Amino acid sequence: MLVCTYIYGMNKKLYLHCVLLGLAIVVSSCHSKKAILRGVPGEVVKPAGSVAEKYSALMGVDKNDIHNGRLYAFIDQWWGTPYKYGGQDKAGLDCSALAQLLEQEVYGINIPRTTSQQVTVIKRKYEEELQEGDLVFFDYDGGKFNHVGIYLQNGYLVHASSTKGVMIVRLHDSSMYPHFSRAGSIIADPQPVPPGK
Repeated sequence: MLVCTYIYGMNKKLYLHCVLLGLAIVVSSCHSKKAILRGVPGEVVKPAGSVAEKYSALMGVDKNDIHNGRLYAFIDQWWGTPYKYGGQDKAGLDCSALAQLLEQEVYGINIPRTTSQQVTVIKRKYEEELQEGDLVFFDYDGGKFNHVGIYLQNGYLVHASSTKGVMIVRLHDSSMYPHFSRAGSIIADPQPVPPGK
Protein backbone atom coordinates (compact mmCIF):
# COMPACT_ATOMS: atom_id res chain seq x y z
CA MET A 1 0.00 0.00 0.00
CA LEU A 2 3.03 2.24 0.35
CA VAL A 3 3.37 2.09 -3.43
CA CYS A 4 -0.30 3.10 -3.77
CA THR A 5 0.27 6.12 -1.52
CA TYR A 6 3.19 7.20 -3.71
CA ILE A 7 1.05 6.75 -6.83
CA TYR A 8 -1.75 8.83 -5.27
CA GLY A 9 0.46 11.88 -5.44
CA MET A 10 1.11 11.23 -9.13
CA ASN A 11 -2.19 10.04 -10.61
CA LYS A 12 -5.49 9.53 -8.77
CA LYS A 13 -6.88 7.14 -11.41
CA LEU A 14 -3.80 4.92 -11.14
CA TYR A 15 -4.11 5.11 -7.34
CA LEU A 16 -7.68 3.78 -7.53
CA HIS A 17 -6.54 0.85 -9.69
CA CYS A 18 -3.74 0.11 -7.24
CA VAL A 19 -6.16 0.06 -4.28
CA LEU A 20 -8.63 -2.17 -6.15
CA LEU A 21 -5.85 -4.58 -7.08
CA GLY A 22 -4.76 -4.71 -3.44
CA LEU A 23 -8.31 -5.44 -2.30
CA ALA A 24 -8.70 -8.16 -4.93
CA ILE A 25 -5.53 -9.86 -3.69
CA VAL A 26 -6.70 -9.71 -0.07
CA VAL A 27 -10.19 -11.02 -0.88
CA SER A 28 -8.90 -13.85 -3.07
CA SER A 29 -6.53 -14.99 -0.34
CA CYS A 30 -9.41 -15.18 2.14
CA HIS A 31 -11.43 -17.85 0.32
CA SER A 32 -12.23 -21.01 2.26
CA LYS A 33 -9.75 -23.83 2.02
CA LYS A 34 -10.80 -27.24 0.78
CA ALA A 35 -10.26 -30.20 3.08
CA ILE A 36 -7.18 -32.34 2.55
CA LEU A 37 -7.69 -35.98 1.58
CA ARG A 38 -5.58 -37.82 4.18
CA GLY A 39 -4.79 -41.52 4.40
CA VAL A 40 -5.08 -44.07 1.62
CA PRO A 41 -8.17 -45.50 -0.11
CA GLY A 42 -10.01 -47.83 2.24
CA GLU A 43 -8.55 -46.23 5.37
CA VAL A 44 -10.94 -44.47 7.73
CA VAL A 45 -9.25 -41.37 9.14
CA LYS A 46 -10.56 -38.93 11.70
CA PRO A 47 -12.12 -35.88 10.03
CA ALA A 48 -10.78 -32.38 10.58
CA GLY A 49 -12.89 -30.53 13.15
CA SER A 50 -14.16 -27.95 10.67
CA VAL A 51 -15.17 -30.67 8.20
CA ALA A 52 -17.01 -32.64 10.90
CA GLU A 53 -18.82 -29.48 12.04
CA LYS A 54 -19.80 -28.48 8.51
CA TYR A 55 -21.24 -31.83 7.45
CA SER A 56 -22.82 -32.73 10.80
CA ALA A 57 -24.75 -29.44 10.69
CA LEU A 58 -25.73 -30.02 7.06
CA MET A 59 -27.09 -33.52 7.75
CA GLY A 60 -28.50 -32.90 11.21
CA VAL A 61 -26.24 -35.34 13.04
CA ASP A 62 -23.87 -35.03 15.96
CA LYS A 63 -20.32 -33.98 15.08
CA ASN A 64 -19.09 -37.28 16.56
CA ASP A 65 -21.19 -39.18 13.99
CA ILE A 66 -18.89 -37.98 11.19
CA HIS A 67 -16.31 -40.78 11.30
CA ASN A 68 -14.89 -41.10 7.80
CA GLY A 69 -12.72 -38.03 7.34
CA ARG A 70 -11.52 -39.26 3.96
CA LEU A 71 -15.12 -39.41 2.67
CA TYR A 72 -16.07 -35.92 3.81
CA ALA A 73 -12.74 -34.43 2.67
CA PHE A 74 -13.42 -35.95 -0.77
CA ILE A 75 -16.90 -34.40 -0.82
CA ASP A 76 -15.46 -31.07 0.30
CA GLN A 77 -12.90 -31.12 -2.52
CA TRP A 78 -15.55 -31.79 -5.16
CA TRP A 79 -18.34 -29.67 -3.62
CA GLY A 80 -19.96 -27.42 -6.22
CA THR A 81 -18.10 -28.95 -9.17
CA PRO A 82 -20.48 -28.42 -12.09
CA TYR A 83 -22.37 -31.24 -13.76
CA LYS A 84 -21.06 -32.17 -17.18
CA TYR A 85 -22.34 -35.26 -18.97
CA GLY A 86 -19.36 -37.54 -19.64
CA GLY A 87 -17.07 -35.32 -17.54
CA GLN A 88 -14.61 -36.83 -15.09
CA ASP A 89 -12.67 -33.89 -13.62
CA LYS A 90 -13.00 -30.61 -11.70
CA ALA A 91 -14.12 -28.82 -14.87
CA GLY A 92 -17.28 -30.93 -14.67
CA LEU A 93 -18.41 -34.47 -14.04
CA ASP A 94 -21.55 -36.53 -14.17
CA CYS A 95 -23.17 -38.59 -11.44
CA SER A 96 -21.62 -41.93 -12.38
CA ALA A 97 -18.14 -40.39 -12.58
CA LEU A 98 -18.61 -38.97 -9.09
CA ALA A 99 -19.67 -42.40 -7.81
CA GLN A 100 -16.73 -44.10 -9.53
CA LEU A 101 -14.17 -41.56 -8.25
CA LEU A 102 -15.56 -41.55 -4.72
CA GLU A 103 -15.56 -45.34 -4.46
CA GLN A 104 -11.96 -45.46 -5.78
CA GLU A 105 -10.48 -42.61 -3.77
CA VAL A 106 -12.36 -43.16 -0.50
CA TYR A 107 -12.91 -46.92 -0.31
CA GLY A 108 -10.33 -48.29 -2.76
CA ILE A 109 -13.02 -50.02 -4.81
CA ASN A 110 -13.21 -50.01 -8.60
CA ILE A 111 -16.69 -49.87 -10.04
CA PRO A 112 -17.82 -49.50 -13.65
CA ARG A 113 -18.13 -46.04 -15.20
CA THR A 114 -21.84 -45.84 -16.14
CA THR A 115 -24.99 -46.11 -14.03
CA SER A 116 -26.31 -48.99 -16.15
CA GLN A 117 -23.14 -50.94 -15.31
CA GLN A 118 -22.89 -49.74 -11.70
CA VAL A 119 -26.34 -51.06 -10.84
CA THR A 120 -25.15 -54.57 -11.78
CA VAL A 121 -22.47 -54.62 -9.06
CA ILE A 122 -24.68 -53.98 -6.04
CA LYS A 123 -26.50 -56.23 -3.61
CA ARG A 124 -29.96 -54.74 -3.26
CA LYS A 125 -31.01 -53.30 0.07
CA TYR A 126 -34.10 -51.74 1.50
CA GLU A 127 -33.90 -48.03 2.17
CA GLU A 128 -33.75 -48.49 5.95
CA GLU A 129 -30.71 -50.81 5.55
CA LEU A 130 -28.57 -48.28 3.67
CA GLN A 131 -25.09 -47.58 4.98
CA GLU A 132 -22.34 -45.12 4.15
CA GLY A 133 -20.92 -45.76 0.67
CA ASP A 134 -23.95 -47.61 -0.70
CA LEU A 135 -25.11 -46.62 -4.19
CA VAL A 136 -28.58 -45.14 -4.64
CA PHE A 137 -30.16 -45.17 -8.12
CA PHE A 138 -32.91 -43.08 -9.66
CA ASP A 139 -35.06 -43.23 -12.79
CA TYR A 140 -35.44 -39.85 -14.51
CA ASP A 141 -37.14 -38.90 -17.77
CA GLY A 142 -38.47 -42.39 -18.46
CA GLY A 143 -35.03 -44.03 -18.18
CA LYS A 144 -33.96 -46.83 -15.86
CA PHE A 145 -31.10 -46.30 -13.41
CA ASN A 146 -29.92 -43.14 -15.15
CA HIS A 147 -28.85 -41.25 -12.01
CA VAL A 148 -26.78 -42.36 -9.02
CA GLY A 149 -25.80 -40.94 -5.66
CA ILE A 150 -23.75 -42.26 -2.76
CA TYR A 151 -25.48 -42.74 0.58
CA LEU A 152 -23.95 -40.97 3.58
CA GLN A 153 -26.11 -41.20 6.72
CA ASN A 154 -29.32 -39.97 8.30
CA GLY A 155 -31.16 -40.10 4.97
CA TYR A 156 -28.61 -37.99 3.06
CA LEU A 157 -26.62 -38.73 -0.07
CA VAL A 158 -24.04 -36.95 -2.19
CA HIS A 159 -24.58 -36.69 -5.94
CA ALA A 160 -23.79 -34.59 -8.99
CA SER A 161 -26.91 -32.53 -9.59
CA SER A 162 -27.46 -31.48 -13.20
CA THR A 163 -28.33 -27.97 -12.01
CA LYS A 164 -26.27 -27.42 -8.84
CA GLY A 165 -23.23 -29.66 -9.29
CA VAL A 166 -21.82 -31.85 -6.54
CA MET A 167 -23.96 -31.48 -3.44
CA ILE A 168 -25.60 -33.29 -0.55
CA VAL A 169 -29.37 -33.78 -0.53
CA ARG A 170 -31.94 -35.76 1.45
CA LEU A 171 -33.05 -38.97 -0.21
CA HIS A 172 -36.61 -37.90 0.61
CA ASP A 173 -36.18 -34.55 -1.17
CA SER A 174 -39.15 -33.94 -3.47
CA SER A 175 -36.86 -33.77 -6.50
CA MET A 176 -35.25 -37.12 -5.69
CA TYR A 177 -37.50 -39.54 -3.84
CA PRO A 178 -40.27 -39.91 -6.44
CA HIS A 179 -37.54 -41.18 -8.82
CA PHE A 180 -35.81 -43.50 -6.31
CA SER A 181 -35.60 -46.95 -7.87
CA ARG A 182 -32.88 -49.10 -6.30
CA ALA A 183 -30.06 -49.06 -3.78
CA GLY A 184 -27.45 -51.40 -2.44
CA SER A 185 -23.92 -52.14 -1.39
CA ILE A 186 -21.15 -52.92 -3.85
CA ILE A 187 -20.54 -56.67 -4.10
CA ALA A 188 -18.02 -56.92 -6.92
CA ASP A 189 -14.50 -55.53 -6.85
CA PRO A 190 -12.45 -57.43 -9.42
CA GLN A 191 -9.55 -54.93 -9.32
CA PRO A 192 -8.80 -53.25 -5.97
CA VAL A 193 -7.19 -49.83 -6.30
CA PRO A 194 -3.52 -49.91 -5.20
CA PRO A 195 -2.65 -47.44 -2.38
CA GLY A 196 -1.64 -44.02 -3.68
CA LYS A 197 -3.65 -44.27 -6.93
